[in-house]
Amino acid sequence: MLRLYNAKILMPDMSIENGEIVIDNGIITYVGDIRREFEYTQEIDIDKNLVMPGFKNLHTHSAMTFLRSYAEDLPLDRWLNEKIFPAEDRLTEEDAYYCCILAIMEYLTSGITTCFDMYFYPDAMARASVDTGFRTVLSGTLNNFKESLDILKYNYNKYNNFDPLVSYKLGFHAEYTTDIELLKGLAELSHKLNASVSAHVCETENEVTECIKRHGKTPVEFFSDLGLSDIPKGIYHHCVWLTDRDIDILKKHDITVVTNGGSNCKLASGIAPLERLDKANIRLALGTDSAASNNCLDMFREMWLATALQKQQTQNAAAFPAKKVLMAATSNGAEALGIDAADISVGRMADLTVIDMHRPNMQPENDVINNLVYSGSKENVLMTIVDGKILYERNKGFNIGFDEKEIYAKIADIADRILR
Repeated sequence: MLRLYNAKILMPDMSIENGEIVIDNGIITYVGDIRREFEYTQEIDIDKNLVMPGFKNLHTHSAMTFLRSYAEDLPLDRWLNEKIFPAEDRLTEEDAYYCCILAIMEYLTSGITTCFDMYFYPDAMARASVDTGFRTVLSGTLNNFKESLDILKYNYNKYNNFDPLVSYKLGFHAEYTTDIELLKGLAELSHKLNASVSAHVCETENEVTECIKRHGKTPVEFFSDLGLSDIPKGIYHHCVWLTDRDIDILKKHDITVVTNGGSNCKLASGIAPLERLDKANIRLALGTDSAASNNCLDMFREMWLATALQKQQTQNAAAFPAKKVLMAATSNGAEALGIDAADISVGRMADLTVIDMHRPNMQPENDVINNLVYSGSKENVLMTIVDGKILYERNKGFNIGFDEKEIYAKIADIADRILR
């Protein structure tokens, strides 16, 4: 059993209480005042720092770390077609495995304990997750080039029975890369498996305009009419360019919207209308997108961007406040993925992050949640725990079974071979 004591604890109602947490077999078994009657395998004095649920990164392409800082200053269509797709054609599954490990290392330094990963080498991310001890939900990537309906069904069955750290959801890349017959087949598969669907949706204005030209409907309307959103709790990434009718459809089908502020800003795609979505009671979550489009897999930056961009877009300083942002980064993501790690309470999975409150940017503690969202950074991550195991400590490094220098060298070789 692992005991974390002398801690500030972020409670399910977002209040802060002093106490301790006991973890046994990856599950939280106690949260409360000091208990001395038990013997523990390991005890850690948290030194009045904050223990909180780990961040859930709801949109990632982990293997794309080899493309960091490679294709810059381009809009999405040129970025994809001129740079990204050609480079990805030269990536092997073994390359992807090591690129995923690098991404996991970066996730851990940002306090991320789960990611929702969409990429065409799912086995690479599944193996990397199990080998490092990280939790991943895989997303299908059905499109005209990389997957088929048979592969999607095979992966659904395989990875939902692969390892407790790994699960799988149906998904496709986007409307503009996936023929209508494939989408109809996916809708049929979704109904047959009673499984919801994820996708890139309404990321750019051009995407919406071209979809309307092809089908007479926005992507959200098109997918709804095809039956792709019939099974509740689908997950749509980006959702920058939405109509009022789109928002009504998202609400009707209980679709989670994942915002990706860093990537959308960098690719000049626009600002997602989070305030409108929040007022419509649509579940919101945060994602970094890839190291190719965002460069930095940092949930602190995503939290700050989510609230700051809304305040600018609405010209309302009260828009999308810190508490809602933090919920989007933690509990909402867990609920959307269906993993039992939404908060710190007995019976939940022990996926936790310890935040250093003894740093200048966290003082004074007038409001801990505001500090996290408005002034927090990766420098404040002291420890990241997944499934009850400490995978990262700021002062000790990684506990994932890999030497970080060897991973860096491996990625450098991959990038050099593929890009240069």
